[in-house]
Amino acid sequence: MIAAATTGFLTSFALILAIGAQNAFVLRQGILRQHVFAVCLTCALSDAILIALGVVGFGGLIALFPNLPHIMRIGGAVFLLTYGTLRFWAAYQGGEHLGKAKSSGNRRSAIFTCLVLTWFNPHVYLDTLGLIGAVSTQYEPLLPKTSFAIGAISASFLFFFSLGYGAKLISPFMQSSKAWRILDILVGSLMWVLALGLILESGI
Repeated sequence: MIAAATTGFLTSFALILAIGAQNAFVLRQGILRQHVFAVCLTCALSDAILIALGVVGFGGLIALFPNLPHIMRIGGAVFLLTYGTLRFWAAYQGGEHLGKAKSSGNRRSAIFTCLVLTWFNPHVYLDTLGLIGAVSTQYEPLLPKTSFAIGAISASFLFFFSLGYGAKLISPFMQSSKAWRILDILVGSLMWVLALGLILESGI
């Protein structure tokens, strides 16, 4: 039981640790200290659902709908290009700073963006439904398999809430417009690189 939970935790944590669009968004919201709990909870719950589905073998859905990964890649690329463009535009406009940025946006739009970055990212399905689901197959009895899933889900909750609330530690460095321009350029670049990867994978 403990071994299964530990394996699930470490597997999930290793996969989620890579910097991606979702993590970059959580980090930005954490720096802004804006809707942090809602955003972290949305990410963690989304991961929990996908991990649970992966453990119970939901990966068979891909076999039933072979075009689904292709559709998700295109949709994800379009959104990432759009979001990246918005960040570049914010950097071009300049003048944004921590105090001003905290008053922008609302909880609903933040959650919507978070959901799109999560559910329209084909790689999250590879990680949760594919890799985590595959690792869980070594635990056939119900209790060890459940422990594995709980461990994997726990890693997701720990990571996102640590990332969101830990981001405030670097907020003192984000008081200037120049710092925000750099952050927006970095986030925008990351979004475009990820979008390009999805486009290349889709064969467009």
